[in-house]
Amino acid sequence: MADSRESWKNEDEEEEEELDEASYIAQKDAVLFAIDVSSSMLAAPPASDARNSETDSPTVAAIKCAYQIMQQRIISSPKDMMGVLLYGTEQSKFHDEDGTTRGNNPYPHCYLLSDLNVPSAEDVKALKAIVEDEDEANSLLVPTDEQISMSNLLFCANQIFTTRAPNFGSRRLFIITDKDDPHSSDKQARSQATVRAKDLYDLGVVIELFPISHPDHDFDRSKFYDDIIYRDPIEGSDLALGPTTLKSSGSGISLLSSLIADINSKQVAKRALFSNLPFEIGPGFRISVKGYNLLQKQAPARSCYVWLDGEKPQIAVGTTSRLDADSGKDVQKAEIKKAYKFGGAQVLFTPEEQKELKSYGSPILRIIGFKPQNMLPFWASVKKSTFIYPSEDDYVGSTRVFAALWKKLLKDKKMGIAWYVARNNATPLLVAILPSQERFEEGPGSTQVIPAGLWLYPIPFADDIRSLPELPAPVVAPDELIDEMRKIVQQLQLPKARYDPSKYPNPSLQWHYKILQAMALEEDVPESPDDKTIPKYRQINNRAGEFINNWGKILAESTKVLKTMKHELDDDDVGPPAKKVKVKAQSLEDMSVDEVKKAARDNGLTKHTVTDLKHWLASKGLSTAGKKTDLLERIEQWAENS
Repeated sequence: MADSRESWKNEDEEEEEELDEASYIAQKDAVLFAIDVSSSMLAAPPASDARNSETDSPTVAAIKCAYQIMQQRIISSPKDMMGVLLYGTEQSKFHDEDGTTRGNNPYPHCYLLSDLNVPSAEDVKALKAIVEDEDEANSLLVPTDEQISMSNLLFCANQIFTTRAPNFGSRRLFIITDKDDPHSSDKQARSQATVRAKDLYDLGVVIELFPISHPDHDFDRSKFYDDIIYRDPIEGSDLALGPTTLKSSGSGISLLSSLIADINSKQVAKRALFSNLPFEIGPGFRISVKGYNLLQKQAPARSCYVWLDGEKPQIAVGTTSRLDADSGKDVQKAEIKKAYKFGGAQVLFTPEEQKELKSYGSPILRIIGFKPQNMLPFWASVKKSTFIYPSEDDYVGSTRVFAALWKKLLKDKKMGIAWYVARNNATPLLVAILPSQERFEEGPGSTQVIPAGLWLYPIPFADDIRSLPELPAPVVAPDELIDEMRKIVQQLQLPKARYDPSKYPNPSLQWHYKILQAMALEEDVPESPDDKTIPKYRQINNRAGEFINNWGKILAESTKVLKTMKHELDDDDVGPPAKKVKVKAQSLEDMSVDEVKKAARDNGLTKHTVTDLKHWLASKGLSTAGKKTDLLERIEQWAENS
């Protein structure tokens, strides 16, 4: 018998490491910030008497945004790449593929502030120095007097993505600028920029624009960027997210907050649950879809172990070894066989046979019918839903068919019932395919809350449904208590009468992240966490304290009345309640052979004691050794063989 002694890794983690490296790289994200450094972008916003008025220029706000996003990415997505490229600067700087700085920069007025790479503590410190050190920012953020070539910027970004992230599935260029027509009088430069943008699209790089408007000028995309920001025409406008424009002003929501919210709203889903899954709408009629897990509980996750006893911390590499319990020798993987226990014997299966046992066919999403959405009861939710979106990789035209199905389900309030196998060896499910209407948050920015698409809603099988026990009658409060509580609720209404969970982050998770950040950046560890979930007791007392005290007095009076009524009812009761008589289980020796066999089949032997089981086995000449489970298996085997 083999004894498995594992070092931090179990068998499931080993199988996870055997995934194809190419597919793992394709799930990572590479983002390059291109921040405009021009005189208008460096101009401070107009003065304002507003309480939360902003003082940062658009360029500084964009650098601060990149700094904060980089801090988030280090913890939430440690494998993703980020870079910061300033353009329109007097200085020029670019790195070769080996990381060395070129003497003759082929991209004038482009300053690679942070190379596209997995963010390190040094990269964060460099951005932090510019954000907090005004002298260093003034020496670097000097705009050039020459005309900026957008084709030069796009070609520089092309070179960075080609050398740093050639195989990434998600590569995006974020352009933050306030110039809506950089080549208004130069048609050749405009044409060159359009060609360079098309080259980036052919490379698989998505260009995202974050336009900034000023109080005296609104950004107009149609002048230049409609030719630069390429949109696939087959996607249509119904499923596409509309662009937003940021405003630089001295009052209202700060530009920094708007930038962070807008960039976070364009975050792509990481680690798709499945990619290019066949979606069979009818016999022989298939499209391909991708699935994402948009709702996921966040918790502190340990990605590695660190050895601290050396000169500097190092990541420890874990190993797994299996030892024989008798000899203590290493057991090789080829020597291990897996078996299932059945009827007291071990049934061996080869790895190929085990795969066949777990296989329910190739991965597929197959519609087997349609039903009205009102037929789906509220209690049918057993697992979280999966969001699916079309993919053109396997079947050209999947987006149009998907959009047509989405519109039809949404219009007729129908849902599809489908057979769903997400991956090889995955457990098959019956799911309801539900459409979702795109929804945006109210206010500036119009952040997307719910995307337009289809959701796979797992439906329970008959074995998953359990009948509830009979519940006692609910206790109804007196009308006086209800009326007084209504006043309290009215006084404690949230703004717009809606709870926004994004404004209340998990305090323990954020505290964990802050400690990690302070240790990595060699900063002082904060003394106490910032918990936004703590109620504001002073405001609650000022607004509803009087009503709460009145409600408590009414509750105390009602409780006295209920106690008095209960005592009166207890006095009217005659005699104590009858005691329940515990029925002793019938002894095995008093049961017939057929009754024992029936009890063995119906799992009814577990209520008998060990002594009763041993006496019965001894009367049949069978062994009485072992625990209760061994005795039960022995009786069940006798019942099957006799």
